[in-house]
Amino acid sequence: MSFSPSPRAAAHAIWRTLPAGPRRAALARVTAALAPKPDRVAPPSTGGLAVAGELSRTSGLGESARLILSGLRELGVATAALDIGDAVTGQRSAVTVPPQGMPLLLHVNAPTLPLALLRAPRGLLRGRRVIGYWAWELPAMPPSWRPGLGFVHEIWVLSRFTADAVRTLLLPGSPIAVKVVPPPVALVPPRPSLLRRADFGLPDDSVITFVSFSLASSFARKNPLAAIASHRRAFGTRADRVLVIKAGHADAHAKDFAILREAAADLPNVRFETRMFGDADRHALTACADIVLSLHRSEGLGLVPAEAMLLGLPVVATGWSATAEFMDETCARLIDYRLVPARDPRAVFEAPDAVWAEADVDHAASALVELADDPALRLRLGTAARAMATARLGVAPLAEAVRALGGAAR
Repeated sequence: MSFSPSPRAAAHAIWRTLPAGPRRAALARVTAALAPKPDRVAPPSTGGLAVAGELSRTSGLGESARLILSGLRELGVATAALDIGDAVTGQRSAVTVPPQGMPLLLHVNAPTLPLALLRAPRGLLRGRRVIGYWAWELPAMPPSWRPGLGFVHEIWVLSRFTADAVRTLLLPGSPIAVKVVPPPVALVPPRPSLLRRADFGLPDDSVITFVSFSLASSFARKNPLAAIASHRRAFGTRADRVLVIKAGHADAHAKDFAILREAAADLPNVRFETRMFGDADRHALTACADIVLSLHRSEGLGLVPAEAMLLGLPVVATGWSATAEFMDETCARLIDYRLVPARDPRAVFEAPDAVWAEADVDHAASALVELADDPALRLRLGTAARAMATARLGVAPLAEAVRALGGAAR
C-alpha cells in the first residue's frame, strides 16, 4: 500500500529544495507582510522590562536572554519572562501578555521576528515600546534583515561590531536607535563543578589547549581547522602538549565532524569531546585548560573567550570583530589576520560585500609555544583577563539602557 503525502507536506518538501538564501528572503518578506506591527510611535514606558526569547533553548540568543534577565533582576528592575521558544519550529511555552505599557525586549533576529510575532499572543505589541535584541557576526547585514525594522522602535546589540553592521540597514534620519548592550556575562561568571582532568580522561602532566564551539553555529565561521593547523605547527605530536576540541551537536552535523577528525587523524595529541554537559560541568572542562584558543573568522560577542577570561585563563584569539572589544595584548594574545570575502558553505553568514578574518596560523602557533613554555606568563595574562572581562562585560550598559527607557535601575 502506498501513501500520498499531504498537500502541506508536499509543499514543504518543495520549499526545502529551494536555495537557502532565496528561501530565507522569501520567508522574511511573506511573514513581514502578515505579522502584527507595533504602534508607529513608541508609547511611553510604564517601567520594568519584558524579556522574550528562546529562554529554554541552548542557543546564543537564548543565553543572552537569560543573562539579560539576571542583570535586570540584579538592578532591581521589574521583569516579565516570555519563553517564545524556537521561532522557526514554533516550539514554545505558554506566553502571558506582560502588563500594559511595559517595554518588550525581543531576543529574536530580524529575519524570523515576524514569524515569531505571528505565533505570539494577540495584543502583545499593542501600547508598548518594542526593542529587538539582535546578534550578527559580519560587518554588513543581508537584505533579509531589512523587513524586521518595521517591527521595532529600537535595537539592542551585543557589541559595537554588531551595532556598526545593523546601522548599514538604516536609512539616513531613521528614528530607530541602535544601542550596544552586551549581556552581563561577568554578573553570572562561570561556576565550575568539582570535576577535574581525570574525570574527563585528560592527562595531568600536559599543557592543554582548549577549543570549544557548536557545529550547529557555523563550521566555517568558528574555523576549528585553523586551530588544528596551529597546534600541529606549534607542537607536532608532542604527548605533553594536548589540544582538546569540544564540538557540540556533532551527531547532527556528521559531515563537518568527519572533516574535523580527518584533519587531526595523524595527531595523537588531539582529543575530541562531543558529550553535552550542564553549565557547571561545561565550565569545569574549560577550567581544565591552560590556554583557550579561538581562531574564529568573526564573532558578534565571543561567549567562550569571555567565559575563559572570567575563569582566569589566557586566551589566544583572532584580533578582529567583537572579541577585540574586551581583550587586548595586556590580557590575551591577539592573532594577526587578513580580511577575505565571507563565504559560508551553509549560506547562513553571508551578506553583500561582507568580509571576515583569516587568522595567521604561524602567528597563532608562535603564541601557543610562548604560553605553553611559560607558566608565569599564563598566570599573569589570566589574572589580567579576569579583571578585563569583569570590567567590560558587567551590568553597567544594561543599567544605562534601562534608565534611557525611563525605568529605575540600581
